[in-house]
Amino acid sequence: MNTWRILPFEVRSAAWNMAIDEAILQACIAGKVPNTLRLYRWSPSAVSIGRNQVVDDTVYLQTAKQFGVDVVRRCSGGGTVYHDCNGEVTYSVVAKTFDIGNLNDIASVYFKIYEALTDALRLLGISADFNPGDAKFCPNLTVENKKISGSSQTLSQGYVLQHGTLLQSVDLDKMFQLLKLKNLSCTQATELGRQKITSINTTLGHPISPDTVANALKQGFKAILKIQLNENPLTTFEEELATQLYKEKYSTKKWTLNPKLP
Repeated sequence: MNTWRILPFEVRSAAWNMAIDEAILQACIAGKVPNTLRLYRWSPSAVSIGRNQVVDDTVYLQTAKQFGVDVVRRCSGGGTVYHDCNGEVTYSVVAKTFDIGNLNDIASVYFKIYEALTDALRLLGISADFNPGDAKFCPNLTVENKKISGSSQTLSQGYVLQHGTLLQSVDLDKMFQLLKLKNLSCTQATELGRQKITSINTTLGHPISPDTVANALKQGFKAILKIQLNENPLTTFEEELATQLYKEKYSTKKWTLNPKLP
């Protein structure tokens, strides 16, 4: 049975979260660390945008500033996501692609990771369904046809970084004051969200703690990927690289506002 590293469950800002995820990916590619599972939260709340998105097309930047919500560009693709500081647990998986799925079929990686999330939700008493997505939408998990988890990926030199959300609770009014949906007002977008998005607390009818969600995720990944998890912190290499990426990339307006940077 393979042993993966799991990092301590933590809370970080948006720029730090994205810098750490990329640092882990680069460390894995360099052969300095094993396959890694990371579970984390966001403080303050944040909006993350996909690698190639135009921020003005997807985020109400002035509202984000008024609310004290960070905006960050991911190194991965996908769409715009609101990360509430009290409303989700985020996971990132950094691993050799063939340790999760078929090297030539990235859909198999999505499927395996979502199988782990499905098992985590099962442990919490929730039955979820995997949706494979299409050319426009990334794969996701739904509960009674409402989205409860989404994700995005980047691939490099035989390694995958997939990070995604598991919604504990959802503030749709706030979410759609921040996220722009084409041809829809904030009110219209919120009403659409009520039809298409759900959360763990809504489904269960009562709140559960982030630690409970994180523990279920650990068990789900262990069972489905057939791995052991060994908790260890970031290496010195990763800490130094993450600090560099934070300062020079993810905390800068140049990176956040420009989808064309390498």
